[in-house]
Amino acid sequence: MSFAPVNPRPMLQDLVDKDIVVRLKWGETEYRGRLVSVDGYMNIQLSGAEEWVDTKKTGDLGQVLIR
Repeated sequence: MSFAPVNPRPMLQDLVDKDIVVRLKWGETEYRGRLVSVDGYMNIQLSGAEEWVDTKKTGDLGQVLIR
């Protein structure tokens, strides 16, 4: 059995201008908003972002950059 790595960037580029959910790997924190851009370092820019912790909305953030 062989493993071929897959580049996620083309999939993310297809999601530009669509609503997405970004879940952080170390907890129950999610950011929901419209994907504005993504770069080669996986920096993600969202507009109209909202922060959700444990399925509860904790606030409206507007424009954010997730590194």
